[in-house]
Amino acid sequence: MADNVTDLTEFELPYRRKAILRKVEFESGMFMVRLILKEGNRITQVDLDSTAAITLGEALVSAATRE
Repeated sequence: MADNVTDLTEFELPYRRKAILRKVEFESGMFMVRLILKEGNRITQVDLDSTAAITLGEALVSAATRE
């Protein structure tokens, strides 16, 4: 069985960058949120467990709304 990957969303970011979110179910049954950052030819991929994904999401909201 191959990993099951579901595209969630894509964001166009400043300076021609892109962020992609995917949900990944591994053969073991474990789920992760995959964050892919693209900048030119450079690609950075990070798999986050649910706790890390929630913490990152909360930190992004906090930083974006802070005065």
